[in-house]
Amino acid sequence: MEKAVVAALEDIKARDIVVLKVAHLSPLFERVIIASADSTRQVKALADNVREKLKAFGAPVISVEGEESGEWVLVDLGAIVVHVMQPAIRQYYNLEELWDQPEPKRPRTRKKTAAAQPAAH
Repeated sequence: MEKAVVAALEDIKARDIVVLKVAHLSPLFERVIIASADSTRQVKALADNVREKLKAFGAPVISVEGEESGEWVLVDLGAIVVHVMQPAIRQYYNLEELWDQPEPKRPRTRKKTAAAQPAAH
């Protein structure tokens, strides 16, 4: 599904496409895809193309928000949320900084050794 979204964005010449893995940050979705467009018309065209290509792919399109203004359109595909933004809006909200957080490392577990166990009295 991720490849289909990126292909749909590339079809309409989206710029600066970024795919972020965010499953460790949110239980609601696994990926955030962010792309830039040069005009309100292109923002709307990119969001429409993503919606149409993913519907044809058989993926559910849960909702589309922001089409009225065309500065920032969000396409909710369930496991993937797509943000298509004009550069000034993208820079202002800086979603990459918000969502591009490393997955926390799990603490190592040590095996107990005979020396590490308390002595029985």
